[in-house]
Amino acid sequence: MKKKLIEVALPLDKINAASSKEKSIRHGHPSTLHLWWSRKPLATSRAVLFASLVDDPSDEIERQRLYGIIEKLVQWEKNGNEENFAAALDEIKKSVGDQLPVVFDPFAGGGTIPLEAQRLGLKSFAADINPVAVMINRAMIEIPAAFRDQPPVNIPAEQKIVGSWHGAEGLAEDILHYGKMLKALAEDAIGNLYPKIYVPELKRDAVVIAWLWARNVKCSNPSCGCRTPLVHSFQLSTKQKTFVEPIVDGDKIRFEVRTGDKNIPAGTVDRNGARCLFCGAISPLAHVRAEAKAGRMGAQMMAIVAEGDKGRIYLPPDDEHERIAAVDKPDDYPEGELPDKALGFRVQEYGIREWHQLFTNRQLKALTTFGDLISEIQSRIREDGGSKEYADAVTVYLAFLIDKLADRHSKVCGWQESAAKMRNTFARQAIPMNWSYAEANPFSNSTSCFDNMLDDVVEDVQKMPAKIGGKAILHSALKKFPPGSVVVSTDPPYYDNIGYAALSDFFYVWLRRALKNIYPDLFGRMTFDKDEEVISEPARHDGDKAAARKFFEDGMFNALKNIYEIAHPDYPTTIYYAFKQQDSTSDGTASTGWETMLNALIRAGFQITATWPMRTEMKSRMRSHDSNALASSIVLACRKRPPENKYLDRNEFGRVLKAELRDALSKMQQSNISPVDMAQAAIGPGIAVYSRYDKIVDLNDNELSVRDALKIINAELDEYFNGQSLQLDEASQFCVDLFRQCAFNELDFGSANTLAQSKNTSVAKLQEMQTVIALRGRVRLRDRDEMPALDADENLNGDWIDALIKADCAWLWLQSLVLVFDKKGWTGSGQLLSKYDGNLEALKNLAYRLYDICEKKSWSKEGTFYNDVVNDWSEIEKARAGALKEKPAEESQGDLKF
Repeated sequence: MKKKLIEVALPLDKINAASSKEKSIRHGHPSTLHLWWSRKPLATSRAVLFASLVDDPSDEIERQRLYGIIEKLVQWEKNGNEENFAAALDEIKKSVGDQLPVVFDPFAGGGTIPLEAQRLGLKSFAADINPVAVMINRAMIEIPAAFRDQPPVNIPAEQKIVGSWHGAEGLAEDILHYGKMLKALAEDAIGNLYPKIYVPELKRDAVVIAWLWARNVKCSNPSCGCRTPLVHSFQLSTKQKTFVEPIVDGDKIRFEVRTGDKNIPAGTVDRNGARCLFCGAISPLAHVRAEAKAGRMGAQMMAIVAEGDKGRIYLPPDDEHERIAAVDKPDDYPEGELPDKALGFRVQEYGIREWHQLFTNRQLKALTTFGDLISEIQSRIREDGGSKEYADAVTVYLAFLIDKLADRHSKVCGWQESAAKMRNTFARQAIPMNWSYAEANPFSNSTSCFDNMLDDVVEDVQKMPAKIGGKAILHSALKKFPPGSVVVSTDPPYYDNIGYAALSDFFYVWLRRALKNIYPDLFGRMTFDKDEEVISEPARHDGDKAAARKFFEDGMFNALKNIYEIAHPDYPTTIYYAFKQQDSTSDGTASTGWETMLNALIRAGFQITATWPMRTEMKSRMRSHDSNALASSIVLACRKRPPENKYLDRNEFGRVLKAELRDALSKMQQSNISPVDMAQAAIGPGIAVYSRYDKIVDLNDNELSVRDALKIINAELDEYFNGQSLQLDEASQFCVDLFRQCAFNELDFGSANTLAQSKNTSVAKLQEMQTVIALRGRVRLRDRDEMPALDADENLNGDWIDALIKADCAWLWLQSLVLVFDKKGWTGSGQLLSKYDGNLEALKNLAYRLYDICEKKSWSKEGTFYNDVVNDWSEIEKARAGALKEKPAEESQGDLKF
């Protein structure tokens, strides 16, 4: 069977760079249509799907041509370039024929994979156990395609020219029109609840952006008993140097707004408890929780943020504004209880047991008003000539607006003093307890306003592919799928990660109000069944961790078995797995979830043919976290295991593993795969050998477990790096060995000199070359900061370059490169390497070796330097080539002399 590109090679650096960059994109990205957790980047999903369908050409020149197609596909800036997608589809057809396969995601979640299949021109199916996820998928792959190329209904008939509206443009135009209508109706109904405020410095009224509130409880000191505010920080804006000062006024607290960066009062609450501003006593958190559970936690306005001519204006509380905020709770608010215990939830400990308690009365009034007005908008759409189906379709996106408002308008929202804007409810995958909260104004023109959310939805829909129709169904992966033969690509649950089913109830209760009559299959019930969500959640098993783990193991196996039944034999199934480095076993060879996933795949009948580390989270300098983070996801390419592959002898397994793994590792290094990803990428060719057979057994018929196989693979990886010939000069060999022993710390002279002599050199010679510093009987490697690779103006230091050329020491060149890369990036690094005439591949392999040493020694910060250089090696080489071209002609003549 012909291998697909994903089973042989990928332009991993380009895919990862595009995926990381995409995480900072907001406008027009599907992630802003409706919140869902742990969405995979479009670039990653698109590249994986393309590489799963296209044959590997077994020719490097042709392979590079396919890389070029992928590089164009993954760029966000070219997301709307149909020529690129047409070229990609033509390439797919060369491998699969005109009868294109169907792509199916059985754990569809936020819908990235089905959406990108559709963007590539493939029919896609999505399934999920969660109604909210299914609705998101329908809004992306069903509705836009159903109404593609149709004009909006709100415009005059003479403007409805066939062919002038493309894709989902007409649908987006109607969402904008009727969204504005929804806002106008809501503002007429409840605009009085969001008054302007007079600003003395402007001499006029200004629109309020947000009202900031501090929760409070009664002090636990019997002799005090005053209500004290619970505030983590009184800072309002770090940029404008503005803060709130609490002032004790009798038995009450009043707040004043101050400016400056001094005398900022300390917060009153932390993990130890709450400090009373009246008597100074510390009330333990147990007391705070007890007061909250008894319904005695209150809130007091702390400040008001208004729109100014040149930025935010911060004002003290206003009695009239506080009075207006104290509205009665609406009669018809969403009902539903929070789970007693669930991963990601903290608010239950403070008496918040039902969903409506996450909102102020004013927020409930606003959200229910917006939601109730949607039915009136539906009627307007019908009056304007829209069909019932079309009115229902527009209603879906208006209902999404209510969810987006809920995320930005709850008592869990905070105020970000560094950015001077609202923090949404789900700033992370949790519903935490906020001591102070921000109540936004949906009718403002700033952060968290209705207009911003409407613009997000409209732009998202405009950019939906709206190509061949897709289908999203409510279906548990634990139940058999409809018969068929499909290309499966999916992002299943990750062992003990957050239970999205519980979190999504936050949105379910609001979607249900607007959509229960349109989609009774999704929202016909007060809540939905979460028992079949495949995660290891002890709270669902009476706190029994072993039972939770068994449920996940059995569930994942059954789900993968169901996937196996429908997986197309001609194409690899691709599975995303979020590897958690910290979830390691005592011997450091695996993680519980990783082992479970591999076991389930193999038991289900799959063999793993490749593993690729994908950076699917927002990129940040790992150095800033003082640790190396593994790629957030591993993509596993899997095939159905041939039925004849029953058993393999353990010794034969070791022999085959050694041969195949070493060849694969060599190719990975040549492709500049990041050192931090090497261990995970190496799992692919290693576990591919293991998973080729039902069982690997020894002479006594004892079966080799996945964990044992991973140990052997890791041992082979160590042996490969330790035995790899780096072709280093004697000085560099010494430096590597000394680095392994003590990094840049000191060693006694005798031991250092003995080591030097074993490498056919001496400490004196090494000191002359400036690789080491020897002083008072101690020797250490010269630190990079002591290498004058750059002068005072951070230009390359010619004297140091001369010293490097004279020393001809790979260690010195690499350390200088690391230093220059950290300070000057690709350009400076390329300029430095343009002076180097040694073996560039050996220099890169030295960086791999040093990273491997750092990884084993847990020298995370130091290892990051080498990882970063290798990660950007191709760009450094490009910069080097550019620098060589810029050399004067006489310099490029080299040794020519007359």
